[in-house]
Amino acid sequence: MRRIVITGMGVIAPIGQNVQDFRNNLFAGVCGIESVGFTYRNSEVRFPAAPVKNFRGEDWIDAKKISLLDRFSQFAVVAALQAVKDSGFDITAENSERVGVITGTGVGGQNTLEESYMKLLNETSSPRVHPFTIPRLMANAGSSQISMATGITGPGFTVASACASAIHAMGVTVHMLRSGLIDAAITGGSESCLTFGTLKGWEALRVMAPDVCRPFSANRAGMVLGEGAAMFMLETYENAKARGAKIHAELAGFGMSSDARDITTPDVNGAARAVTNALRDAGLTPEDIDYINAHGTGTRINDATETAAVKHVFGGHARKLALSSSKSMFGHALGAAGALEMLATVLAVKEDKAPPTINYLGPDPECDLDYVPNAARAMPIRAALNNSFAFGGLNAVVAVKKVSVA
Repeated sequence: MRRIVITGMGVIAPIGQNVQDFRNNLFAGVCGIESVGFTYRNSEVRFPAAPVKNFRGEDWIDAKKISLLDRFSQFAVVAALQAVKDSGFDITAENSERVGVITGTGVGGQNTLEESYMKLLNETSSPRVHPFTIPRLMANAGSSQISMATGITGPGFTVASACASAIHAMGVTVHMLRSGLIDAAITGGSESCLTFGTLKGWEALRVMAPDVCRPFSANRAGMVLGEGAAMFMLETYENAKARGAKIHAELAGFGMSSDARDITTPDVNGAARAVTNALRDAGLTPEDIDYINAHGTGTRINDATETAAVKHVFGGHARKLALSSSKSMFGHALGAAGALEMLATVLAVKEDKAPPTINYLGPDPECDLDYVPNAARAMPIRAALNNSFAFGGLNAVVAVKKVSVA
């Protein structure tokens, strides 16, 4: 079976708009969550959220084209260009058909959608929307814009499976690379969903925290929405080795499952099956895993269910694992969450350092494992998992490990 490695990484996130800044703030436990305000009917309405601040897409994208891209597509393109640059992969007319673009998003062009509705509903005379409203808001716009920005002519498409979108996209990419359909691909996820309508929708579910996200903690009160993108250049080990590429880590395995039970409430058995499938696909045992970057949304039921699933799969080894939730720092970016957390996982494996779960106030009876509270921890990390468990009961897990030289 062809081995798959990560040779390039790029990111736009609330805690950093390049990999180095993201890395520094991740291990320092910097919180990107703040109070975000909207004007509604002449009153200000505020929400806790994790926005990307001072983003300048025009530094990377042609000014003549940038108006055609929703914010989520701008994030996707910039993170992808960073990943290509980091990889040193030269995309040419000769090899572009053997390169793919497979990305994930949960809700696509929400900024365009809200702007369009506001114009239609509020303008009293000749209401018009942007002529490129549909190309901007469609979910596949991010992957399409990446292919155009890079000249990639191989397979390109978008996966939409709520909070598991990015990890599902990476998993599909792994299988395409293993099958020999392509030799390299840009994959990851992008989301920009901090609109008034989206935030009110999540608020109506009564799962939103009033201040910050406290995954696995006593007195945790819910999730906080974020935004951003992370993209990766994946290649076969043979291709990367042949061109002398640096390799960040090996994407060793992928597992998925469906709960087939409830649209919003997670299931222990479904989550456990996805973890077990990822371990099996990677050829790893539970004892091989040292760290898990958890889905860890900060809601009472999600964190308790994930803890129970880890105990179910790992048994006594669960007490030896380090787990953390990066959503405590950069919020829940929906379809991009797994991609941002994949970057955190790869950095953990590369640097033998577990990122912290910040805002942690103490143990909860239902969450009694080691969640690396409040400060990063230097420790040996041979292999790690990245969990994404989505609404709809859609579960996706990837296994990452240090690269062994063949």
